[in-house]
Amino acid sequence: MSTRTTSIRRAREADLGSLSTVFDASWREAYRGIIPGVALERLIAGRDRAWWRSALRRGRPIALVETGERVVGYAAYGRTRSRALGTEAEIDELYLLPEYQGVGLGRRLFKAVRNDLADHGLTRLGVWSLEDNARAGAFYEGLGGQAGPRVLDRVAGVALPKVGYLFS
Repeated sequence: MSTRTTSIRRAREADLGSLSTVFDASWREAYRGIIPGVALERLIAGRDRAWWRSALRRGRPIALVETGERVVGYAAYGRTRSRALGTEAEIDELYLLPEYQGVGLGRRLFKAVRNDLADHGLTRLGVWSLEDNARAGAFYEGLGGQAGPRVLDRVAGVALPKVGYLFS
């Protein structure tokens, strides 16, 4: 009989390879057909261990969800980077390995991040999502997010519409 523990914790240097793996697999699954192929491959190639090392050093929190000994997802978050979102806090990225999606881990990670932000007095939260990513939109709406501002974003040189989901 095997017991598998699921936990959420802050990312550390030893997690660089796992962060790259989650980013690679989740972006291929989420954005194939939304971000043009060459642009998507360039973005994925740019998120290597060196990129993640730099991200950890910038000090913006990155939370991991792991089950057993395996990192299966992450969320990067903090104060809002763009006034267009109209909130004080933002989840920049929340991704899970495709085989771990739909089982409640993303919801647990979202709630943990939201609680951390609230502990720092940041209660108005927003998340950007590419408009054509219907699965992400349904996820955020299922968590109580309300579709808000819409803007065009340049992703690897390609203009794509995105929508902000707002949580109060």
